[in-house]
Amino acid sequence: MKLYSTNNIQSEVSFKDAVFNSMPQDKGLYMPISILRLSDDFINNLDKYTLPEIAFEVAKNLLGDAMPVDDLKALIDDAINFDAPVVKLDDNVHVLELFHGPSLAFKDFGARFMSRVMSYFLEEGEKQLDVLVATSGDTGGAVALGFLGVPNTRVTILYPKGKVSGVQEQQLTTNGQNIRALEVDGTFDDCQALVKQAFTDPELNEKFRLTSANSINIARLVPQTFYYFNAYAQLLRQGVKKVIFSVPSGNFGNIGAGLLAWKMGLPIEKFIAATNANDTVPEFLKTGIYQPKPSVATLSNAMDVGNPSNWVRIADLFKTDMEELKKLVVGFTYNDEETVKAINWVFDTYSYVVCPHTAIAWQALTDYQYDNASADTAGVFLSTAHPCKFPDVFSAEITAKIDVPAQVKELESKTKLAIAISKDFEDFKGYLLSAK
Repeated sequence: MKLYSTNNIQSEVSFKDAVFNSMPQDKGLYMPISILRLSDDFINNLDKYTLPEIAFEVAKNLLGDAMPVDDLKALIDDAINFDAPVVKLDDNVHVLELFHGPSLAFKDFGARFMSRVMSYFLEEGEKQLDVLVATSGDTGGAVALGFLGVPNTRVTILYPKGKVSGVQEQQLTTNGQNIRALEVDGTFDDCQALVKQAFTDPELNEKFRLTSANSINIARLVPQTFYYFNAYAQLLRQGVKKVIFSVPSGNFGNIGAGLLAWKMGLPIEKFIAATNANDTVPEFLKTGIYQPKPSVATLSNAMDVGNPSNWVRIADLFKTDMEELKKLVVGFTYNDEETVKAINWVFDTYSYVVCPHTAIAWQALTDYQYDNASADTAGVFLSTAHPCKFPDVFSAEITAKIDVPAQVKELESKTKLAIAISKDFEDFKGYLLSAK
């Protein structure tokens, strides 16, 4: 597998180099030089494959000769060892549950795959790998659990003070060992900017071997394609062949992975980019003007991104035909009041509890289907996190129906381990240079 920078199509690096360097020095993002289409035979018979089998075939298609196939298969069998079921709620309305991994969020797919890829490529005696990651909520917990105890790695997680839920904060600040947490006095965009600036700072790169566990790292995007293929496989078993996906979107890695799956031949009719008040992309899809803006705090905190990093990848995928992108992707945006209404409606109608991010995806799917009803097309909205992570959002009646997993209950007895820093880069750099 060879990759180039979105800011320099003439560049060429290996998958291993892209994983460890994470972000090119020209501040672009890595993209595959070629995206091979999977065979029609594989696509049409997806229903005959298990999730790990699907993941292996998709990864093998993307990664090519990046690692021996037997090693890749063993890596995937270890990383993707939990389910992602499609649950039918109504005629043509399904929910793809992506919260059955260790951290109870969809980012377990990316974090577990990435940590194992990095561990695989790390050679004995090499310089310690310093993994930097900004989180708006779920990434931190997934990365912490994915990398906890991985030899020769150290993870530094930056999260915005007061802007993640209590459970999310516990997941990313109570690990210790090789996991460090920084509580930044700012927004997710500030955290993300600090991480990006670190990658282009000569002094830090001289002293440390830096990489990222954010979705700017291509190793996060690859495994997120797996569950789109697996969802389609489950629908095929029900006799459904046409599908639209409604994706709660923040940094746009999730829907970016879906579009990568589409490029590989997965027959998706439409993507719905569902956002909260941070509506940079929906506004672009309506006006054709891409205008990043400061992020706004909402109930769906993991989507509080005003300048989504992965948009450059999506734009790159469609650089020769932006009109095709606008036909394939439609945007919807909702405020907190509408989010709460959606949570209550889903519960009252289906006796099903959705987190605020998932509620936005459901509302967007519902609104799209209202004007674009199709009897033979399944609508699937992505449930990206377990609702137990957001107890303050729900009514007492809904809260009583939430089954809190054992690993969350165990967090209550653990001590928060976090260092407070400002959003100033020199503060962050000083911490990295002085911390042991």
